[in-house]
Amino acid sequence: MSNGGMLPRTMPRTGTQGSSRPFHHRFWRGLLGRDRRWISWRKSARAIVFSSWLNALIVFIPLAWVSHFQEWAHGLTFALCFLAIVALERIFDWGGEQLAMYCGPDLGDLIVITLNNIVEATLAIILLVRCELKLLQSTITGVVLLHLLLVPGTAFLTGGARIWEQQLHPHRAQLNLTLLTVGVLALTIPSAFFAAIDTQSTNSAGASTGLSDFIRRDLLRISRGFAVILLAIYICSRIYLHDPPGQDDDSMPHPEIPLEALRKEQELADAEPDVNPWACTILLVITVGLMGVTAEFLVDSIQFVQSGANLQEEWFGIVLLPIVSFSADGAVAIVFFIRSSLRQFFTAPKPPDLLAEARAIDMSIQFLLFWMPLVTLLGWWMNKPMSMFFDLFEVVLLVGACFLVNYVTADAKTNWAEGWVLVSFYLMIGLSAWYYPGQSENRIMNACEGIVGAIADGVGPNE
Repeated sequence: MSNGGMLPRTMPRTGTQGSSRPFHHRFWRGLLGRDRRWISWRKSARAIVFSSWLNALIVFIPLAWVSHFQEWAHGLTFALCFLAIVALERIFDWGGEQLAMYCGPDLGDLIVITLNNIVEATLAIILLVRCELKLLQSTITGVVLLHLLLVPGTAFLTGGARIWEQQLHPHRAQLNLTLLTVGVLALTIPSAFFAAIDTQSTNSAGASTGLSDFIRRDLLRISRGFAVILLAIYICSRIYLHDPPGQDDDSMPHPEIPLEALRKEQELADAEPDVNPWACTILLVITVGLMGVTAEFLVDSIQFVQSGANLQEEWFGIVLLPIVSFSADGAVAIVFFIRSSLRQFFTAPKPPDLLAEARAIDMSIQFLLFWMPLVTLLGWWMNKPMSMFFDLFEVVLLVGACFLVNYVTADAKTNWAEGWVLVSFYLMIGLSAWYYPGQSENRIMNACEGIVGAIADGVGPNE
């Protein structure tokens, strides 16, 4: 018996509750589209073009590039890059959702999360290449804080406005508590290591025994070892989530999964994609390339703000750069929020969603356990002294955010009041970062020219 003209429901599913086939077999079978109706290349191309009205903003991509190379006004270049990234972000979202129909809900979520982190990851790599390591560390801190506090806080606030409480997926929430904690704790150890060293003592030449290339060498070795361990943790966590033991039978789902989560997973299994998997993959690869170049031009145009307004580097990295990099995705969300609000005004409102949107927390975990270690190892390969020795102020902010998020999501339930608490704490951080001058020792240890050269140049706060 068919299901609305779709494939029979006896077909193997590609999600975590899927079939008795091994995970790698389900993955490749799903990615090749063998469990779905094949979509022609012509129909795929048409679906891509008409996937969203925001695709009209693609015209700003060549304009942004011309503005950068012709050295037009910084403000104009920034605006053009921003509009171009809005279109690319929407393609990421749409393409990720389409690919999720082939790969299953859990692996599909991983794809969407990775694509949503592409802008921030590209920004981090650009700063690494330019050896702006202190700004890079502040930006990593800001990206994690944004995805831990502001984005999920806003989602909890708006999603829970019409309901007593929303539910989180308990299987993911329980593991996320551990993953988030270990990612943050990995940053506390290098800071504790450095704090335990007497930086006031000097050797026979009068140089500090704490602020030295030897200590930085040890911190780099520790950081690179941590990077490998964190990557192994993240890979193991993905294997556990996407192919959990004892979940080979559809009749044995996780005992605490909310019915809303099961319903959405079933809807994803029943949905028919609009493009074939190869067209979707090619689209995403091209979009990543365009995003990388456009994001670099965006960074070039926005850095004039810091120099012109004389902003603190910490506030610039913790608050401004992450918000700018995420603002395109935020603009897309605002547009669709306005459209859905207008629909509810003219038609009967939809019932509230019982399942809380917490994908941003997964994005912060991926940034801590995957992108940050990857950037650290890339710095090793590029001979850049990128370490996990972060500013103590930034480490404390991450520890506080981790504690608050874990406390809010520990029971796998949330409400609008808890969402407002997360947003409020982010505002507190932004206010504090505005006045923070930076830790001079951290600036010296992250100087690319070496410790002695950085001390001779007088590297310190506000420089």
